[in-house]
Amino acid sequence: MRVSSIGRRVFAMGCGLAVAGASLMSFAVVEGADQWLEVKGHEGPGKGKRVVLISGDEEYRSEEALPQLAKILAHRHGFDCRVVFALNPETGEIDPDEQANIPGLEALTDADLMVIATRFRKLPKEQMAHIDAYLRSGRPVVGMRTATHAFNGIGDPAFAHYNNGYGGEKEAWKGGFGRLVLGEMWISHHGHHGRESTRGLIAADAKDHPILRGIADGEIWGPTDVYGVRLPLPGDSKPLVLGQVLDGMTPDAAPVEGPKNEPMMPVAWVKSYSIDGGPEGRVFTTTMGAATDLISEGTRRLLINACYWAAGLEGAIPAHSDVALVGTFEPTAFGFKGARKGLTPADYAGE
Repeated sequence: MRVSSIGRRVFAMGCGLAVAGASLMSFAVVEGADQWLEVKGHEGPGKGKRVVLISGDEEYRSEEALPQLAKILAHRHGFDCRVVFALNPETGEIDPDEQANIPGLEALTDADLMVIATRFRKLPKEQMAHIDAYLRSGRPVVGMRTATHAFNGIGDPAFAHYNNGYGGEKEAWKGGFGRLVLGEMWISHHGHHGRESTRGLIAADAKDHPILRGIADGEIWGPTDVYGVRLPLPGDSKPLVLGQVLDGMTPDAAPVEGPKNEPMMPVAWVKSYSIDGGPEGRVFTTTMGAATDLISEGTRRLLINACYWAAGLEGAIPAHSDVALVGTFEPTAFGFKGARKGLTPADYAGE
């Protein structure tokens, strides 16, 4: 790990060697497996299934959430996982503010599931082509938090329709990737951002859905606020979990009174999608999913069960999925400019 080891040493040794370290790194070549994280599946119902988890957002620490989610999927349930990151192309360091580089997406070619948690990415044509080919095949998608506005600023006409809020001539793509595939684009903060957290309540007609197996009403929680969506959600969307806006940032906070909870917004739903009349694929979307949301066992169980369901393994979802954290997990608080510095994908490889 040439770049990784240099980056860690410079970061740890401080300012005295920073200039020398920068000089070394300017000549480094970042390539191959140094650019992503592979987590080999152990035994479990997911054995033989391949999951690609795509991080890349400036605010909610998907670069921390998705490695932990991949480890749970692999160690507890048998899935083989690759996590890809927004990387500085010169240093190989994870940089959520780098909007135009997520290497490793070629793994989507033979993936069984794509999990995406990006925000306003403007990826180059050669990287977008892997995502586009995956979706055209009708394979399943799990979208988390800012994936409703996963792409923005793509100028290439071959993929400009993926942009959040797209309003061009491709009628089916109105609203962009978020609306067509996941069921909604970026609309609004419905809860007060940073002050009102979210408690997940199971929708009355969804209590028997396999994704909710082993999850009791109110066990899903996260410090992120409820997002606004337009009701009803499009097509065959089926809300599973409603987001109760809480007057505070703890799981036991009281619900706010008034219109924010009348009605409550869906924060998790399922639907299908199809690209240009191609095969239909399964979709699970949640507007929760920041790294700090994964502190909640109920939120982790929702995501793990959703991956089973999306991959066509709903019959194998355990009565109470093992979602114990793998290794140390101390997520960084959400917020812009808050990402940990000097890390590479290799830094998330430990248990």
